[in-house]
Amino acid sequence: MIRYLLVSLLLSSIIFLFGMIKEKKEVCINEKCFELEVAKTQEEKARGLMFREKLEKGKAMLFPYEEGGIYSFWMKNMNFPLDIIWINKDKKIVYIEENVPPCKTKECPNYRHEGKYILEINAGLSEEYGIRTGDAVDLPHLKGYLNKMEQK
Repeated sequence: MIRYLLVSLLLSSIIFLFGMIKEKKEVCINEKCFELEVAKTQEEKARGLMFREKLEKGKAMLFPYEEGGIYSFWMKNMNFPLDIIWINKDKKIVYIEENVPPCKTKECPNYRHEGKYILEINAGLSEEYGIRTGDAVDLPHLKGYLNKMEQK
């Protein structure tokens, strides 16, 4: 009986620990990969990277949308500049707004373009890594999530 309880406890612990380990999500462009944070809900998309002190180099935030369209971003309540990259349904870069500064005033400019996925990375990395319009974007660890989203 005790042996059965110990085995059950051990298996439960292992299952719990595997559940805590998240699959690393990343996006790769020109063999440069970024660890992703994905804004899935409307609330996460509205908040984005606002109020954060910084975005670590090598990290990015992805905003996936169910439909392609014109999506607008602003830098209200941001503390650091970004490169904002619009990506189409074929996962090709269609537009890059580079070195977008934070906005600390009441009215902030909007940066808008057509796309299906929008990627935010640290300012200057598009130029540093040679990321250009027309480049293919690889989202290997998000294929299941993106396929589910596209089927809705």
